[in-house]
Amino acid sequence: MSDTLLSFEESLAAYDPAMGLEVHVELNTATKMFCGCPTEFGAEPNTQVCPTCLGLPGAMPVVNAKAVESAMRIGLALNCEIAEWCRFARKNYFYPDMPKNFQTSQYDEPIAFDGWMDVEVDGETFRVEIERAHMEEDTGKSLHVGGATGRIHGADYSLVDYNRAGIPLIEIVTRPIMGTREQAPQIAKAYVAQLRELIVALGVSDARMDQGSIRADVNLSLAPVGTGALGTRTETKNVNSLRSVERAVRYEMQRHAAILSGGGSILQETRHWHEDTGVTTSGREKSDAEDYRYFPEPDLVPVAPSREWVDELRGTLPENPTQKRARLQAVWGFSDLEMRDTIGAGAFGLVEETIAAGAAPQAARKWWLSEMARRANDSGVEIADLGVSPAQVAAVQALVDAGSINDKLARQVFDGLLAGEGTPEEIVAARGLAIVSDEGALSTAVDNAIAASPDVADKIRDGKHAAAGALIGVVMKEMRGQADAARVRELILEKLA
Repeated sequence: MSDTLLSFEESLAAYDPAMGLEVHVELNTATKMFCGCPTEFGAEPNTQVCPTCLGLPGAMPVVNAKAVESAMRIGLALNCEIAEWCRFARKNYFYPDMPKNFQTSQYDEPIAFDGWMDVEVDGETFRVEIERAHMEEDTGKSLHVGGATGRIHGADYSLVDYNRAGIPLIEIVTRPIMGTREQAPQIAKAYVAQLRELIVALGVSDARMDQGSIRADVNLSLAPVGTGALGTRTETKNVNSLRSVERAVRYEMQRHAAILSGGGSILQETRHWHEDTGVTTSGREKSDAEDYRYFPEPDLVPVAPSREWVDELRGTLPENPTQKRARLQAVWGFSDLEMRDTIGAGAFGLVEETIAAGAAPQAARKWWLSEMARRANDSGVEIADLGVSPAQVAAVQALVDAGSINDKLARQVFDGLLAGEGTPEEIVAARGLAIVSDEGALSTAVDNAIAASPDVADKIRDGKHAAAGALIGVVMKEMRGQADAARVRELILEKLA
């Protein structure tokens, strides 16, 4: 049964949104948070486990020092304070994919706290305040077999893979984000996008949303316009694409508004996001902190990073994202609108890598914001997950620059890349896409076009050179688009001079 929704405009007329975003980042350490098991993605189920990450009696955890370092670097990059002393806690709740029946996390003593990050939407800067960034371990993964939804309801049986259990996680929690009004969905997307960009720059995670190595929980509530209050919130869990973060915020705003306008009340609960239908459905009633019965982890000593270590890590941070964008905009020669569109499309990093691979800035921007963005939208995926790399885009542009293909033929090369047909050079050769440089063949095609359109030829002879475009189109059609249009124009004008 689908939810009743108020229109987005009607929702804003009556209510102010407040958001809170919790982003989980899987670290790229070689081993898990508290044991020596490997962390590679895609291994055979239950082959990367040991007594410690399975929670077997007598197994003792040991903190992964690299994970602590990565957590501090994330905290510093988010302008957080780094705790002089913090410890782990047990968060008690039962899930079949959590082998210990508790999660080793941090509660009231996180390693990083009181930070912020500025994000830009439509030329306006919004400051997102960071409440905390804390260390914890990931859970395993359940697979529900049978049924139509892939969820536990209606499934015939469930399987559990504990390979992911114990992988180091950093959870980054914002304070309530208020005053965003109609820009709330865009700000949520921009924040997660910039956070992912920062995580990649730090080198602490590959931040692949399609593989779950970064995922967002979206908390949302509404309150009557102008009250400045916080309403009852819902938490949409494990949203795994930038597009879906924006859509989930918008959907929950409209759903909450419909319930409140009808005199109902919001149930504090978790919600599931459905990528295919763009809706949320009820999960479970949301627990408060006291329901988890937190208590300090007795098997782990506190973490007390020295100030010297913190200062040393501060010196390893990448360039501030805002400053970096301003610097590269000047280097690339992009207008404010071009830069804004590049960032809004989630293509900033892709354009940067394409330019680094040898493409001119405007060429890199053209391919990502037109051809790649269109294909990603048609496929319903993020542009970064389309399956074409910046190096491949740069290689295609190099073929255009060399005169081997033109823009129209380049689009066929991208078809081949998405189909896995090899490198751009191999695709051009296999598909016979190279531009014809044989002057004899071009001359014959031009002669044929002139003979077929004597009236157009007469106009060109009379000095109306703009009419040459009609003959160029005829030649390009005969040559299947594999002719240099500029050279064809030269031949037409030479023959009709």
